[in-house]
Amino acid sequence: MSYTPHTDADRAAMLEVIGVPSIDELFCSLPIDARLKQPLSLPSGMDEATLGRHMRELARANTSTDEAISFLGAGVYDHHVPAVVDALASRGEFATAYTPYQPELSQGMLQAIYEFQSLICILTGMDLANASMYDGATAMAEAALMCVDMTGRRRVVVSRTVHPHYRQVLRTYLKAADACYVEIGCGDGRSDLAELHNAIAMETAAVLVQSPNFLGVIEDLHGISGICRDRGVQSVIAVDPHSLALLEPPGAYGFDVVVGEAQSFGCPMGFGGPLLGFFACRQNLIRRFPGRIVGRTHDSEGRRGFTMTLRTREQDIRRERATSNICTNEALLALAATIHLAALGPEGLKGVAHLCLQKAHYAAGLLGAIPGIGIPIQHPFFKEFVIRIDTRFAVPDISRALRDRGIIGGFWLGEAYPEYHDCLLVCVTENRSRADIENFAASLADIMAGGL
Repeated sequence: MSYTPHTDADRAAMLEVIGVPSIDELFCSLPIDARLKQPLSLPSGMDEATLGRHMRELARANTSTDEAISFLGAGVYDHHVPAVVDALASRGEFATAYTPYQPELSQGMLQAIYEFQSLICILTGMDLANASMYDGATAMAEAALMCVDMTGRRRVVVSRTVHPHYRQVLRTYLKAADACYVEIGCGDGRSDLAELHNAIAMETAAVLVQSPNFLGVIEDLHGISGICRDRGVQSVIAVDPHSLALLEPPGAYGFDVVVGEAQSFGCPMGFGGPLLGFFACRQNLIRRFPGRIVGRTHDSEGRRGFTMTLRTREQDIRRERATSNICTNEALLALAATIHLAALGPEGLKGVAHLCLQKAHYAAGLLGAIPGIGIPIQHPFFKEFVIRIDTRFAVPDISRALRDRGIIGGFWLGEAYPEYHDCLLVCVTENRSRADIENFAASLADIMAGGL
């Protein structure tokens, strides 16, 4: 059917209701030179077939991991997604934007969210997990706000090894909350514990770290959590959930809040989104929790059921009592993550994590043996590591040369960490084969030998 715009009578009626004589008067607050004075110069419309061809032509400008060997990570990861994930998550019963407020109509989705919460608790070693967050960055920012609100203190100490995007979001959130953002250094690729100890003051609400951190390094969690306990501040950590299949969970170290990005469970890279944040904490923080929690209960006839048991959002309760203004969650992506984890099982997840660990260390050994390539950070790592390139070469030029050979060589660290301007952050997941890794090493060696 044709699109029917507002008629003159419709517009006149609406203007009369709001008490404005004309559309020009409605926009009088806008400068005249900023207003559109003539119709936009747009091409004519396309029929369906032509539009399809046009969109496919635009899509050819993109590069997917089916066309290039990717060693790019830095927060969004190329992990295998079992076919069962999309097959189940795309079913009509699930594929909806509707928030499951009515338990009598939404038992399937509510149970899926409950299972997601349970799986996150198992992975992190924490007591509670919410129904999900927008992404890892906002999950960490919400954790910081929760600690500020709970303690009444206005200072948050953040390690520079935390993802740069997370730190940008944190600064924005904390500025709006009139809280102070303090950053500590990372001289050798890990958080400086002496600087951390000195940065904690009486008005400090929380310490925020990441492990494995943005540079791929596994942090000294015993040391960090011990300092936080001794100084009486809340401890927040962002984690790679795949690493928790092999490493001790943060709950075992005594962290108060665990957040992170779960895109690697069931969600494609998608050029950086959509993402899936998770948020877990200790039982004593439940009344400060952002977002929503789905609980298990029994109805009047004794049948098991699932319902939302906590919704302390400003949409649901008085704004001054709300813990968060998060509008919704990532329920469909949380469902995909739940299916992914259920399909793998504990041993399957551990197997994937082992492959990431082994392949990353194999790659580091090959790359580090290339003349002109070094491994500047000598700390344990999981699936990401930093390589330093001889200063005779500009890293962006190396990346372009690799791209010409069908290889995405990693993330250039120069913009986020000037001291690593000659470095690439390399990520190796289970999707990279031995041949892929050896091709990368051989191509980089050839380029370094003069193949630019």
